[in-house]
Amino acid sequence: MRNYNNFTSTNVERKYKMITSRNNPKIKNIMKLSKASERRNQNLFVVEGAREISRAKQSGFEFELLLVCPDVAGPEKFDEFCLLFRNTCEIETINKSVFEKMAYREGSDGLIALVKPKLHNLGSIQLGSNPLVIVLEAVEKPGNLGAVLRTADAAGVDAVIISDPNTDIYNPNVIRSSIGCIFSVPVAVCSSEEAIEWLQQNKISSFATTLEASIPYTQADFTKPTAIVMGTEATGLSGAWLQHADRMIIIPMKGIADSLNVSTSAAIVVFEAVRQRGIG
Repeated sequence: MRNYNNFTSTNVERKYKMITSRNNPKIKNIMKLSKASERRNQNLFVVEGAREISRAKQSGFEFELLLVCPDVAGPEKFDEFCLLFRNTCEIETINKSVFEKMAYREGSDGLIALVKPKLHNLGSIQLGSNPLVIVLEAVEKPGNLGAVLRTADAAGVDAVIISDPNTDIYNPNVIRSSIGCIFSVPVAVCSSEEAIEWLQQNKISSFATTLEASIPYTQADFTKPTAIVMGTEATGLSGAWLQHADRMIIIPMKGIADSLNVSTSAAIVVFEAVRQRGIG
């Protein structure tokens, strides 16, 4: 086992440059990436944590910089990620004070990466022979989007389409709440009109969830090419989706609540579709 007492900032600086000031211009610039406008301007976003960084790399994302805090990461993880990224991107170390300023959350393993976004258009989606798709209209809360992406990954859906979004898919909370599934699940961002046209062109039936629905979701036939369409908790789906949906479905409620969190609703209906298809 490696001797942790010999793992010091001095030893690390012999190979990798260490940033020790919170006022370092590079650190200040990275901090700006908490804003969606800066992520667009710089064409970069931040990923924290070993699991999320590994999943981004496995999914073919391009990295620009890996920052490692030796005091938090520890010797084994430091060696592992420096070896993994040595031919991929620039690597620098940061001290614990700088890391604590930069980290969005606890438990991010002393690892922070700058990653370049991919294009997320409908044309990039590759469908299977009997596709299952989730459509989210005007999703607002990053945590909800992240949770739906986890469901999509677990259920093996072909894609998640985000129409008329009100949140950036590379928001740090989307990445965190999706536990990196934002990188593995095919995602497209478009207008509702584009999504409706794409579904029709690909002969995918759309099932819109609404309180005014005609049938319980358990009575719907999800065994053929299917898109499960969800709106926001506050306003539900827009008229465009309700007008063009092939079927409207509802999750029956027995209590006083008249709706569920969108991520919960998505999980319920998606796994009913998976059950009907006999997958798993």
